Amino acid sequence: MASAGPNAQRRAYANSPDSPSSLNLLASQSRPLGPHALRTPASAASFPEDSRYTSFAHASMPPSISDKFSLSPDPASWGADLSPDYREQDDELHNPDPRRDRKSDKGGHIFTGRGLVNLGCLFILAAGILTLFAGYPLISFFYKKRQSAQGGFNLGGINASGQVPSMGNWGLIDLHTPSESHTRADYVNGKNWQLVFSDEFNVDGRTFWPGDDPYWEALNLHYWQTNNMEWLDPSAITTKNGSLQITMTAQPKNGLNYTSGMMTSWNKFCFTGGLVETSVVLPGINNVVGLWPAIWTMGNLGRAGYGASLDGMWPYTYDACDVGTAPNQTKGGLPIAATENGDAQYGDVLSYLPGQRLSRCTCPGSSHPGPVHQDGTYVGRSAPEIDIFEAQVTGQPLLGQVSQSSQWAVSTLLESVMRVLRAVKPFNAAYTWINTSSTYSIKNTTGTFLNTYKGGVYQQAASGVTVNDQTAYQLSGMTYATYGIQYVPGFDDAYISWIAGGELAWTLDVASMAADTVVEISARPIPQEPMYLIMNLGMSTNFGLVDLEHIVFPSVMYVDYIRVYQDPDNVNVGCDPSDFPTAAYINEYIDAYTNPNLTTWKDDFGQPIPKNKFVEGGC
Repeated sequence: MASAGPNAQRRAYANSPDSPSSLNLLASQSRPLGPHALRTPASAASFPEDSRYTSFAHASMPPSISDKFSLSPDPASWGADLSPDYREQDDELHNPDPRRDRKSDKGGHIFTGRGLVNLGCLFILAAGILTLFAGYPLISFFYKKRQSAQGGFNLGGINASGQVPSMGNWGLIDLHTPSESHTRADYVNGKNWQLVFSDEFNVDGRTFWPGDDPYWEALNLHYWQTNNMEWLDPSAITTKNGSLQITMTAQPKNGLNYTSGMMTSWNKFCFTGGLVETSVVLPGINNVVGLWPAIWTMGNLGRAGYGASLDGMWPYTYDACDVGTAPNQTKGGLPIAATENGDAQYGDVLSYLPGQRLSRCTCPGSSHPGPVHQDGTYVGRSAPEIDIFEAQVTGQPLLGQVSQSSQWAVSTLLESVMRVLRAVKPFNAAYTWINTSSTYSIKNTTGTFLNTYKGGVYQQAASGVTVNDQTAYQLSGMTYATYGIQYVPGFDDAYISWIAGGELAWTLDVASMAADTVVEISARPIPQEPMYLIMNLGMSTNFGLVDLEHIVFPSVMYVDYIRVYQDPDNVNVGCDPSDFPTAAYINEYIDAYTNPNLTTWKDDFGQPIPKNKFVEGGC
């Protein structure tokens, strides 16, 4: 083999009777192997002629398994008949002939059982793919149960398994409010209004120090504006036996002889327009004078008890640029009507008010919370007040009454004896508001009457007084009575209605505060500011006689619940609405709202009064 080349190998392979093939594989195993059968040409060719394995392979290497079963690429070497005339069994599959095969094909169609199964499988597969990638996302979007926004989200909210921790009773609507109280008919038109806020005070032991409650905060100060005789302390307010309790005690504190409480929802919960209802037992007894319980509301731009925030703000409600924004409601001694027929104790002048600080006359670029009218002037802003009730004991014989009023303008520094009156700012000539059958109505004709007091330099009075349930007192029956207000803000179709004993008492229409050409003032709207809630129990000789000899201490005002409803077509909840924003202004001047020792805006707080273009003759 050393001298044989590749061609010699192929000749030896082709002529060898021992060549492995499908015909002689078995035979070759039984015959002695010839010299040409040691390897097939393919395997032998794999050794180079100078390979060290060449001599060994020719000498003694036995045939391998691959040699045994390897077939030549030439079918002729297998003994196969490759003649085109040779007929094999599968020739008809490889060489179709329509003429020859027409009888065996027998025509046919695709709608056979097998065909339908094939098409059905394809349809199911296509439908499944379409549903998975197109249908499932749509189905998930429309049928997925939405996560409650009243729970929590990650970082302390929802955990990895989707569980939401219980946050307690912190929603705007108290979980203890009966379901039948989630709606109610309004008192004026009978339309079904929806509940937007409630507190049932059913959880005992609540406290109202700063940070204790999401909606309420008790004050810790002296309410000097009305010369109150008590120190206001958060410890005087708690919940017990299903009611809020504000307790007045003869306990001296901080130089004052009495301690009581006031709490508000300032900058926490506010609303604009709606119906407020509260169920209350008044403190003391119905024939002893001196206690001054009240539940009331105020615009969020002024914080009750913080004088600097109220200076020039409370309780205006005015959106015009004229003499009504000026100090003392005059400019250069005019109009004459504002200097006569006023308060006899002050030389017959009409007003001693400091002027509206954030008025429509404020010059552009001045510090003002906005917004702006289409003509470029600022919207007049303020901190008006609407009282749900202020209780008093008066008459002969003494009877318990509630004064229900809206204070639209009295002094920002000193409230007079008649604080319970609905005060109007600016004032009408001779304090005489438009008092006709078309501008107000008294529903409770047997128990409600207009207060005869007309006003003074710090206020104009338009107040309704109602004789209330004489058993709705702490020491004369402990009966709960329902009080409330319902109002629509603004100029058009606006009004305020007061509720006493669960019934409509009287209504004041915005037309009663129309423009007064005699004193040259414009119309005054029903308060449009976001309003917050206030509850307090006080004593002050500014309010009237205080019969310390017969007042029983501790005296407690009980509040079963307070609920706020709004027209479902006009829901407006929040302390910073876009049309009457407050947050940016409050944050800019936060010291005025958090430091009760700052009593005035300019002198104590050191802030300038924005320039008034009417008063100063231009900007």
